[in-house]
Amino acid sequence: MAEVSPKLLIPESFQVSRDDITGQLGLIWELIKAPLIVPLLQLCVYICLVMSLMLFCERVYMGIVIVLVKLFWKKPEKRYKFEPIQDDVELGSSNFPVVLVQIPMFNEKEVYKISIGAACGLSWPSDRLVIQVLDDSTDPAIKLMVEQECQRWASKGINITYQIRENRTGYKAGALKEGLKRSYVKHCEYVAILDADFRPEPDFLRRSIPFLVNNPDIALVQGRWRFVNADECLLTRMQEMSLDYHFTVEQEVGSATHAFFGFNGTAGIWRIAAINEAGGWKDRTTVEDMDLAVRASLRGWKFVYLGDLQVKSELPSTFKAFRFQQHRWSCGPANLFRKMVWEIIQNKKVKFWKKVYVIYSFFFVRKIIAHMITFFFYCVVLPLTILVPEVKVPIWGAVYIPSVITILNSVGTPRSIHLLFYWILFENVMSLHRTKATFIGLLEAGRANEWVVTEKLGDAVKKAAADSAKNKNNAKAFRKFRFKFTDRVNTLELGFAAFLFLCGCYDFVHGKNNYFVYLFLQTITFFITGIGYVGTII
Repeated sequence: MAEVSPKLLIPESFQVSRDDITGQLGLIWELIKAPLIVPLLQLCVYICLVMSLMLFCERVYMGIVIVLVKLFWKKPEKRYKFEPIQDDVELGSSNFPVVLVQIPMFNEKEVYKISIGAACGLSWPSDRLVIQVLDDSTDPAIKLMVEQECQRWASKGINITYQIRENRTGYKAGALKEGLKRSYVKHCEYVAILDADFRPEPDFLRRSIPFLVNNPDIALVQGRWRFVNADECLLTRMQEMSLDYHFTVEQEVGSATHAFFGFNGTAGIWRIAAINEAGGWKDRTTVEDMDLAVRASLRGWKFVYLGDLQVKSELPSTFKAFRFQQHRWSCGPANLFRKMVWEIIQNKKVKFWKKVYVIYSFFFVRKIIAHMITFFFYCVVLPLTILVPEVKVPIWGAVYIPSVITILNSVGTPRSIHLLFYWILFENVMSLHRTKATFIGLLEAGRANEWVVTEKLGDAVKKAAADSAKNKNNAKAFRKFRFKFTDRVNTLELGFAAFLFLCGCYDFVHGKNNYFVYLFLQTITFFITGIGYVGTII
C-alpha cells in the first residue's frame, strides 16, 4: 500500500503559506473562529448579560428601599425601645452597665496614641469601663511605646490594660477571643471594638449602649465610618465613594428590612452573650467580623445600624496597602460563603426570605457577582468582541445598564460626582484583584487565609510634607517616603493595559461601535495603577 502523504491531511492553502508564521496563525484563527471562538464568546456575552441584570435588579431594589426607608421608615430610636442612660446622684454609676473596649493593634506606630486617647476619652463612668489594648506587635520598640501609653493613661485613673500574646494565632480574631477570656472582663456585658485608627466621639457609648440595654434581642449596634484623610489623594477619594455607598445604602437597607448586615469589624458594640451563643470569634476566614455576624443572625439575634453615629478613621493612602485590604475583603466573604451556605439553608430559626436575602443578595450578588461581572464583562469579554465582530453586545447591556448601576452607586458621595467617570475606570481596575481574590476564596486556594494588616500612616505624611517645606533635604526624604517606584510597579495591571490598548487600536481602525474611546481611557487607568501613581494624584 502506498504511503499516505501528510500533505493530503492539510489544506492546500495552508501548505502554500506554511513558511509564513503570520499567515499560518491567521489561517488557524479563521479555521477555529466560526466553529469554536464565536459560539464560546457569544456564550460568555450571554452569561455576562445575565449577571449584569442580576446586579442591576439588586441595585434598583436597594435604591427603591433606601428611598422608602428615608421617607417612611421610622428611625432606629422609634423602631426600637430607646431610653438614654441618665446620671443618678443616688445610684451613682450602678445604673450604667460595665462595658469593655477592645483595641486590637499590630505595629501601629503612627496611630496608637489616637485610638487609645479616644477610648480613654469616652463619656462613661470610669468604674464601669474597661479598656483592653490587644497588642500583637512584633516590633519591640513599638510594643514598648504602646505599653508606656497605656501606663500613662492608667496613672490618670483610667482602667486600661495592656495585653500581649506569645504568638499571633488567629490574627485579629485570635486576639479578640483571647481578650474575652481574661478574668477581669468576666463582669462586662458589652464590648466595643475599635481598630487602631478609629477615634470615636466621647458620646459614642451613650448613644449606642441604650439600644442593647433596652432591647434584649439586639446583639450588635454598628456605627458609620467617617474618613479623616478622604481628601489626601485621588485613591482615598475613590475609596470614599465606594464605602459611602456601602454605609449609606447597603448597611441601612439591611438594618431596616431584615435587622441584618455584615459587622464592619470596628466601630460597633456587641452583646457579649450573643458572641458566646454564636460560638465566639473564629479565625477560619479573613473576615472574622462577617463570620460572627452571620452566625449570630442565624441564631435569631438582631442588628441595628446607626448612620448618624459616626466614627473617624483612616483610609489606606498607598495603592499597595489598598490592594492587600481589597484582597482580604474579597477573598474572605467568598470563602465564608463556601463554608456557610449549607448551614444557612438548613437553619430553622430564621425566616425563608431572610435566608434568600443573606444567600442571594448579601453574599452571591454583592460579594461574588459584582466583582466578576465588572472584570470579565468590561475588561475581557467586551474588548474581545471587538476582535470577533460576529459577536454582538446589545447596547442596553454595554451602555444603559452600566450607566444606571453607576448612577445608583454614586448616591453615597454627592460631593465627588465630578469624579464619577474616573471612579468607574478605577473600579474596573480593582475588579481584577477582587475577582482573583474571590476565586481564591471560593476554591480555598493558597492565599485564602492570607492576612496583611492595612498600613496606617496617621499624620506621618502631613508631618513629612510640612518638614519638607522647611528643609530641602527633608524634601528628598519625603519623596522617598511617598514615591518608592520599585514597590509600585504592578505587572498585572500593565499587562491588561497593553491588551486593552491593542483592542482599542484595532477598534479605532476596524471597529464600528467607537469602543476605542472607553478602551483608551481604561488603558490609561490600568497604566496609572500599573506604575502605582494612583495614590499620588491630589
